[in-house]
Parts: sequence; C-alpha cells; structure tokens
Amino acid sequence: MTMLQSPDELISSGVNYALISFVELNGFSRAKLVPMSVLSSVKEHGAGFAGFAAGDIGQGPHDPDLVAIPDLGSMQRVPWREDVCWFASDLYVEGRSWPYCPRTTAKRVLRMAQEKGYRFMVGMEPEFFLLRKGGDGRLEPADPLDMEAKPCYNQQSIFRNLDFITRLVDAMNRLGWGVYQCDHEDANGQFEINWAYTEALEQADRLTFARFLIRSLAEEQGLIATFMPKPFSRLTGNGAHCHVSLWDEKTGRNLFLPEGGAEGNPLALSDIGRWFIGGLLAHARALAAFTTPTVNSYKRLWASTTDSGATWAPVYVTYGGNNRTVMLRIPGEGRVEYRAVDGAVNPYLALAAIVAAGLDGIERQIDPGPPFAGNAYKLTWADASERGMTVLPRTLKEALEALDGDEVLTEALGPDLVSLYLEVKEREWREYHASVSEWEVERYLHLG
Repeated sequence: MTMLQSPDELISSGVNYALISFVELNGFSRAKLVPMSVLSSVKEHGAGFAGFAAGDIGQGPHDPDLVAIPDLGSMQRVPWREDVCWFASDLYVEGRSWPYCPRTTAKRVLRMAQEKGYRFMVGMEPEFFLLRKGGDGRLEPADPLDMEAKPCYNQQSIFRNLDFITRLVDAMNRLGWGVYQCDHEDANGQFEINWAYTEALEQADRLTFARFLIRSLAEEQGLIATFMPKPFSRLTGNGAHCHVSLWDEKTGRNLFLPEGGAEGNPLALSDIGRWFIGGLLAHARALAAFTTPTVNSYKRLWASTTDSGATWAPVYVTYGGNNRTVMLRIPGEGRVEYRAVDGAVNPYLALAAIVAAGLDGIERQIDPGPPFAGNAYKLTWADASERGMTVLPRTLKEALEALDGDEVLTEALGPDLVSLYLEVKEREWREYHASVSEWEVERYLHLG
C-alpha cells in the first residue's frame, strides 16, 4: 500500500482530481473531490466535512468539522475515469483521532495484533446482484433470460453479461488486484468476483473501492448493482465471505499451518489456528452485530429455503473442513473462511472484531472442539442441542444484545464506538418495526 508517484508525477500522468473518501459506521462511503494540485495540503490539513450530514459518525450539527486525512498508500486510480484517484481516509476532529472512525479502529486493532507478532491476512469475496426496474417499477434481475431455478455457474448467463464482467475484471487487474475468477452465483442476476488476499487493512480498502467500482460500471449500463444481503425473499442472498489467516510478522510464515506438516492432522491446522477458531466460535453471536449488521441480514441467514434449494448461509455456530454448510469452513491449508459475513458488512469494523475475537481465542487457548462433518442444513434443534451447538442470532436485536454483553469486543473496538454503534443499530431496529411492509398490508388489509 504505497503511492509510487508524487502528486506532481500523478498530475503529469493525467490525474487531475482526488476523491478523499471515508466510511461511516453503517458502511456508507462519503467523499469530497479536490484538485490534485492541493493534495499535499489536504494530506497535511485534511478535507473538512459537516460530520452530522455525513451519516452516523458520532457528530451533531453543532460540532466542529470532521477532517478526513487521506492515506496516500491506499490510492486507487479510478479505471473508468483515469483523471481521478481515490484515497481511503482516517478521521480527525480538532487535530485528534476520531474514536468513531471505522478505519482508524481497524488500524488500532491490527496494531494490537502486530504488537503480539501477528499479521492478519484476508481475502474477501463479495457477491452482488445486477438489477433493473421492470415495467411495474419493481426490481428484477437485469438479464431477462436468467430464469433457471438453479442458475449457479450458468455458462450462458456469464456470457450474456460478458461485457460487464470483463470490464470489471480488467479494471481491477489494472489496479494490480490479481483477480483470479468471477462467476454467476446461486441466484438469478447474482455474481461473485474474487481477487488476491492481502493484509487486512488493504483488503478492507479494496472492498470499499470495489463496491464503488461495481456500482459505477453498472450505472453506466443503466443497471443497479446491489450488495444488499437479501433483496428477494425467494433467492439466495449476498454474502461477502472472508478468508482469514495469521502470519508471523517477522518471518512471514503462515501460523495457521502446522509446523510438523499435515500428516495426522486432517484439517492441516496448527494450535494457533484452532485457538483462533475457538475465539471466533466463542464470540460468534456478538460478532454477528458486525458481520451481519442490518435487519435485512437475518432474512438471509434464517431463510427457510430458496428456489435453488439452499441458502448457502450458516445458522449454527460450527466449524469444519471443506463444508459450505458450516459457519467456519477450512477449504484448504492455512486459512479459514468465515461464511457468516454478508454484503452489507462494514469491512473495517468486521475485520477488527474478527481479529479481536481470534486473538482472545489464542490468548485463552480456546479449544473449538471436534469439527462438524455432514450437512448442517439438515440438523434439527434436537440434534444441535445434543451436540452442544449454539445458533447465530435470529435478528439484529439479538446480535446487538450479544455485543452489548461482550467485554472483549467492546474493549478491543473501543467502548465509545461500540456504545454509539449499539445506539445507531438499535434505532435501525426500531425504525424497521415502526414501518409497515407490503406483506403486512396484503395479509391484514381485509382481516376481520
């Protein structure tokens, strides 16, 4: 994450503007556009925002400016407008680091891991829908021929959307992201793109920019790209699975790999890897407040079924081998896939919480128990109880209650930030229940 060119060199190469961007607590991106000629000044003094107007970031209308200081190492040249560069930023108020800044929080927690000798590596896999508005004004898959009940990996659908997909892959690869695959996912109009894993902060920056990139390319074609966890009740929802591992800060060795090799170790997982998993399992219900952060998220997790026959979302707090029905999947040596992460995730807060939970597992040497084998989707409540399994929260409210009682995550992310986050998300929960849905009108209009 280094800016290889100075502002003057960027101007010489045709870059005229910079987007100074940050993410508020809910994960919405905010930005100001500044001429490249003032970037050096902005790096020193920042770009000022009326914080109250920028979303949930801990400010009222009476507060002084929220100042975004760009991280020059996060620079991404906007592929469809190469006269513009994008920068992730950290937030300050009156010269002091702002405690409610998600990116600053992630940096602080990652620094804690670094001080213990760990480097947290992550690969994120966003899923998204390409949609349009139909004649009745309702959202529908953009491809009218994408109608199969089980459309995953559909070759014809991929090819019909080849212009969009290749533009996306080419754009990311021009940025050096190392895209290695893109596919049609399990729902009609749904796609996934995968790029190379990196250090955690860089990966969070990439996901943030990727959303901007995907939406912008879709808008150019008159389409809507959404990462909403569950936009259609009958279709599989959007995940953003995270592949995580811990590496030795000094030697660069993957610490999830067993030192003695995989012989006699079917999951090829070290003690540190097992303890990290133990921490994720122990804190899973509280982690859900960050990994599945909206009221809509739990309609993805707890969907009874989908047209394709599977939700591809976990319900039980479990881990296992190359098994997509568990919460924590070990698809190969040296990494763990966290499958209870959805498209609405604020990557800075979620990754900070995940590493904090994993480090707690290592510190307390939490044994995750035996891995689960079999189809977790077919488990009954009685089966789960016999195995001593817990379940993920059924609602955002349950997840917030779990977070409120989790001292480890609260201390790691900061009591001030967690308190505000709970306030913001509890307001979301109340607003949701105060709204009247179309389902309610159709069901109860003629009752009595």
